[in-house]
Amino acid sequence: MQFTGKSVIVTGAGKGIGRACAQLMAARGAEVIAISRTQSDLDSLRAEIGGRGICVDLADPVAARQAMLEAGTCDFLINSAGINVLESVIEMTDAGYEAVLGINLRAALICCQEFARARLSAGGGGAIVNITSIAGHRGFQDHLCYAASKAGLEGATRVMAKELGLHGIRVNAVAPTITLTELAVEAWSDPAKSAAMMVRHPLNRFAEVEEVAQAIALLLSDDSAMVTGAVLPIDGGFLAV
Repeated sequence: MQFTGKSVIVTGAGKGIGRACAQLMAARGAEVIAISRTQSDLDSLRAEIGGRGICVDLADPVAARQAMLEAGTCDFLINSAGINVLESVIEMTDAGYEAVLGINLRAALICCQEFARARLSAGGGGAIVNITSIAGHRGFQDHLCYAASKAGLEGATRVMAKELGLHGIRVNAVAPTITLTELAVEAWSDPAKSAAMMVRHPLNRFAEVEEVAQAIALLLSDDSAMVTGAVLPIDGGFLAV
């Protein structure tokens, strides 16, 4: 799958899955417009793969819309920006709710909306992949707002696929399991903590960021031209057992 001559907006491109997506898409020929709230991450990414960077806090809806307008009309959108605030049902705070839903759901919807408006002005076509989580399918302790945001984004993905498909815009999502970003490697390095989750994965391992990026590239490519409204688990079989 090559993307020479194509352009892609990647939110949350500074770290983790988003950065892996930016690296992979650039390696396959795409021009990358990277969106991150950390300028140093954008600087290092640009030195590595070229492209453009836009520094913005997507929690601000006005700034999020402006960033998408600055990004311009592109062929693809990867919504990778996301955060989590660990709070139980009883301990949930307004601040935690606003932070998680503001980034994981509202910002993603804004980016999709502005991307779609630009594509419609250009005559349609293009593709979006939203990154959700297995947390939207199973109940994890202290993930109340995170699970709500990811399940909500999956529902929105299906609505967008229905409405935007009329204009040739495909919209899909991927739902990764624990993915070994730098933070996750540290968080799950203790076997005493990871064993209970690992045993629920038939492949007996967690996902690598590159594996998630490869699945996203597949959904953006012409090899998936008839795929829209789908949520692809990248979970080593977690949801099957």
